[in-house]
Amino acid sequence: MGLLSLFITSLTIVLSVSEGNASPNIKQFLVCLSNYSNAIIPQAIYTPENASYTSILNLHVHNKRYKTQSTPKPLAIIVAKSENHVQTTVTCARSNNIQIRIRSGGHDYEGLSYISDVPYVILDMFPLQSVDVDIKSATAWVQAGATLGQLYYQIAKKSNVHAFPSGVCPSLGTGGHFSGGGYGNLMRKYGLSIDNIIDAKLVNANGVVQDRKSMGEDLFWAIRGGGGASFGVIVAWRIQLVPVPPQVTVFNVKKSVKEDATDVAYKWQLVAPKLDRDLFIRVEPDVVNGTVIVSFIGQFLGPIARLVPLVNKVFPELGLKHSDCIEMPWVNSTLFWSNIPNGTPIEVLLPTSQEPSAEYFKSRSDYVKNPIPKTALKDIWDLMTKYNNIWMQWNPYGGRMEEILPSATPFPHRKGNLFLIQYFVFWTEDGVEANDRYMNYSRSFYEFMTPFVSRSPREVFLNYRDIDVGAKHPSNSTSLKEASIYGTKFFKENFDRLVRVKTSVDPSNFFTYEQSIPPRT
Repeated sequence: MGLLSLFITSLTIVLSVSEGNASPNIKQFLVCLSNYSNAIIPQAIYTPENASYTSILNLHVHNKRYKTQSTPKPLAIIVAKSENHVQTTVTCARSNNIQIRIRSGGHDYEGLSYISDVPYVILDMFPLQSVDVDIKSATAWVQAGATLGQLYYQIAKKSNVHAFPSGVCPSLGTGGHFSGGGYGNLMRKYGLSIDNIIDAKLVNANGVVQDRKSMGEDLFWAIRGGGGASFGVIVAWRIQLVPVPPQVTVFNVKKSVKEDATDVAYKWQLVAPKLDRDLFIRVEPDVVNGTVIVSFIGQFLGPIARLVPLVNKVFPELGLKHSDCIEMPWVNSTLFWSNIPNGTPIEVLLPTSQEPSAEYFKSRSDYVKNPIPKTALKDIWDLMTKYNNIWMQWNPYGGRMEEILPSATPFPHRKGNLFLIQYFVFWTEDGVEANDRYMNYSRSFYEFMTPFVSRSPREVFLNYRDIDVGAKHPSNSTSLKEASIYGTKFFKENFDRLVRVKTSVDPSNFFTYEQSIPPRT
């Protein structure tokens, strides 16, 4: 008897005497894993009886709301260490009618990649971390578990004049981040991550590995912004690198609302989407010591000498000075955006095995198409000060984002948007009362913003997971009516095409979760 067979036999004995601990199908699922020629080694399988189960589960749980005793737990966690592990997990889960949750982004605000309302297992993609950079073709193959930090580090090891348009959090996994769109501070110059993806490897519902050619252009379209977890398991992406200068410039200018922050924030709305596309200026209003401080955080693909006169000509209200600016290689700017001190070795971009520090939080998103009036900005600051635990990010559009058709990818939020808002409410107190209070703050703030954001539908960003914009119940439901509520907010007119693709490639709805694309039945 092989090692895995012994493991399965002993585990089956444990499960058989553990009342209420396992779905009847989990035993057959584990036996199925053992039947694939030892495809999955015991060390890749974690069940609740395993001493490392909780630490593996919590390794990518950032929201403390989902680290409670009452949070649903997986019957098993399969830590994928090869493409074959992914295929085997999909095949065995499907044959035993067990849902899988695919974890390859790691920043799931609502936990939908590791929680389910029906019996499930987690397929954890983070051990698949290969990044193969080819500077000659300016491309790279990136496995789904590789983090943005790893990607940026590996690019920098090969070149100081190449980059990739993507997010600012080094611990984000590329599998989930890219499949939802993948935006960052290069988007005004080069668009989103999905606009620079040229191939992919995916395991479909039949356990077959497909690339762009074998999956076809419809499915390749769908997984670039439509959320990969509705259609298969993304194993790897092939990306097109983009050119950057040897030195870029960054700055962070802070303004208090007691002074001129309101005027500057208002003017930012008018000019930020129209600035030179080499320039990206994010706005972050936050409550500091009882007052709102607005940070204007910028990145320019060029030197200080060209940046300062450019900004002062069209946006003099910011008051940008040479002393506000720092020149550095692009890879070092990724540390700046993560609030890592200048001069820190870039090895800090590489992931660690430490469980992340978690806090309670709720996030939401909005798109703004018309400038928010100054009077409304003052009301926003007042409400932020009242609640005292809300901060926002305003991310400017324009440039390349206006040139790409809304139908080019499932991600439809292109021309016509001034900026994207992320709202973030956080707290540290435990207990139901605190949870309810702060969730109400988040809800009421979102409602307050209604007159100033998009409507019919009120658009939201898929990767800023928000269960309150709609969900299917149970998670394996195929209700088009329920799905269209959130689907049109995420994808607008592209939702119908996503449903057609889903119906074609996964008609039995094996790949499903609370906000997935259902097939037409």
